[in-house]
Amino acid sequence: MNIDLDRIDRHILTLLQQDNRISNQKLAETVGLSPPACLRRVKRLRDEGVIIADVSIVNPRLLGKKLNIIVEIEMSRDSLDISDNFMRKMHEANEVTQCYQVTGEIDFVLVVMVEDMEAYEAFARRELASNTHLRKFRTLISLRRNKFSTQVDAMKV
Repeated sequence: MNIDLDRIDRHILTLLQQDNRISNQKLAETVGLSPPACLRRVKRLRDEGVIIADVSIVNPRLLGKKLNIIVEIEMSRDSLDISDNFMRKMHEANEVTQCYQVTGEIDFVLVVMVEDMEAYEAFARRELASNTHLRKFRTLISLRRNKFSTQVDAMKV
């Protein structure tokens, strides 16, 4: 499903991704609209599901989440019920910040954030090693996060 977005919609999306606390007045001035017209556009972008959330991005290190771990998951076999159950369990696991079902030799890629190796080991035992449908998993510990962004390039068509 594609939504028709003009240059102004895309400009609004870019600005809101940079700072979603910008006032409607300032946003309207920046994109060249009246405040009511700008507010209508933002409401439409939310109503149509283009904007799906307004969140605060926190510094994980300041909350004690010092390890960023990538985990590759290989399931024992392809089955919709097994995949759906695994995705549900990963959605419920607080340590998992991202879960991707992928193509190729592995079935899923997880991004896991934890305080330390003991916390990761507890997660791995509870959610991965205990899963009888999981064939194997590989853990990659991030040494440094070189880039992180939640921004989607809204200006390119």
